[in-house]
Amino acid sequence: MTDHQTWHPGRSRPITTLAGNTGIDMRKWLPLITVCLGTFMLLIDVTIVNVALPDMVGDLDASFGALQWVIDAYALAPAALVLGAGSIADRFGHRRIYVGGLAVFAISSLVCGLAPGTGVLIAARAVQGIGAAAMFATTFALLNSAYTGRDRGSAYGVWGAVAGASAAVGPILGGLLTEGVSWRWIFFVNLPVSAVAMGLCVRVLVDAHTPVKGRLDPAGMVGFTVAAAAATYGLIRANEDGWSDAGVWWLLAASVLAVAAFVVIELRSEHAMFDLALLRNRSFVGVLLAGFLLTFAAFAAFSYTSIWLQSVRGMSPIGAGLTGLPMSIVAFGVSAVLGRMLHGRRPDLVIGGGLLFVGAGGLVTAALLHGSAGWPALVPGFALVGVGVGLATPILGSVSMSLVSAQRGGMAAGAVNTTRQLGFAFGIAALGSVFTARAREDLAGRGVADPAGTAHMIAGGQTPGLVRAAGPEGRAFLDGAAHHAAVAGVQSTYLVAGVVGVLAAGLVTFLMRPGPTPTPAADRAATRPAREPAATPS
Repeated sequence: MTDHQTWHPGRSRPITTLAGNTGIDMRKWLPLITVCLGTFMLLIDVTIVNVALPDMVGDLDASFGALQWVIDAYALAPAALVLGAGSIADRFGHRRIYVGGLAVFAISSLVCGLAPGTGVLIAARAVQGIGAAAMFATTFALLNSAYTGRDRGSAYGVWGAVAGASAAVGPILGGLLTEGVSWRWIFFVNLPVSAVAMGLCVRVLVDAHTPVKGRLDPAGMVGFTVAAAAATYGLIRANEDGWSDAGVWWLLAASVLAVAAFVVIELRSEHAMFDLALLRNRSFVGVLLAGFLLTFAAFAAFSYTSIWLQSVRGMSPIGAGLTGLPMSIVAFGVSAVLGRMLHGRRPDLVIGGGLLFVGAGGLVTAALLHGSAGWPALVPGFALVGVGVGLATPILGSVSMSLVSAQRGGMAAGAVNTTRQLGFAFGIAALGSVFTARAREDLAGRGVADPAGTAHMIAGGQTPGLVRAAGPEGRAFLDGAAHHAAVAGVQSTYLVAGVVGVLAAGLVTFLMRPGPTPTPAADRAATRPAREPAATPS
């Protein structure tokens, strides 16, 4: 028996115990644990802040409007920067950029927790988003470097499980820390996790592929960053101020112009950050659309569910957060259990099937919600959505990486995660309009004096103040009307989300169906099945 053997992350090797028995070296899963720690932190920070905003208002003597930027700044930075971060990682190494992102995330979390005022807190959240973008852009490439075969399927499955569970855990953990200690600990809690993750990074993460040679594409990075930032901020403004606001359309128009400029830059650049030829590959286009439509259909409506549960039904933030647990638990179980089993299966059917489950979950939720419904009506639909998220999320990552060369993994991951961010932002804005329009219609039918203004206040979570401001005689009437209008609004958001999910399933399955598709010359080797021997000169 030898007392030392070489170990490569991601490779299963037999080990010999003192008793001479052979087992599986569990150290191979350390790279997965490292990546999942970063993923959990960056995704949980999307929702963990929401429940702490009231305490922040009192402690920092700020308005809710100003502190809304604590949420928006963190959403804006990754959407705008993740594709550029992926391009940088392809050239300087995925591991190096991931570790750098972790360091930026940890330092900015410390500054957030120590922030003396609103300005410092918002600026630190934006920097935190930069660190998140670096981690987002390198996660898939690092998993591909560490694992092969069915182990890769298992790794993506566990990663998808962690990603699916993070959103629901955020409000619960945020509520516990805010109520039990202080809102500042929702940021301080990132520090020990970051320290462990960075220590593991140095020991277990590897870059299995040589970085791409060549210069960066700063013009392309600026063009895409402006386009994504303008689109994301325009959608945030649309959700807050409505689609009639002129500023929303100016921002969206600026985004379109920036996209056009980006395309021209990339076509002329010798070192393009994004290979536009990939858009001729219908499978890659299908993956991008799947990322966009999955976050739209699965997650955007939950924002308005939380408003209904807290401001209308009077649930606590922790209680409202717990209603999302069925979705997260099911998503975690499906991804973790089926990830290895689904390796090698047709991705069009797996992703399309996942979107179909998401759509069915939205339609079931819409069917079960009615005037007197409570949170239990959400459970069956949420469980179905969890099945869909658990099926589709890990496969999106693995398929996107299989469609490009290993050296361009950061670019592929950046593109997919950009569409996911934009899909969520667009979903919140679009479903916000659906919620408000349906609530306004319901209020008008019940004879409320100002249905448009009342619907806007309900959508903004201001129902308790609205009811208190009513006279004693009209308080009960307005409370009942607001309750029914909120249920009608939430029901409509899930109806639309469900229809989008079902239609997305058909569209994505069609685009990703097997068959020859144009592939960039540099990436053809990557899309060749692993069992096919490389061509040799005759």
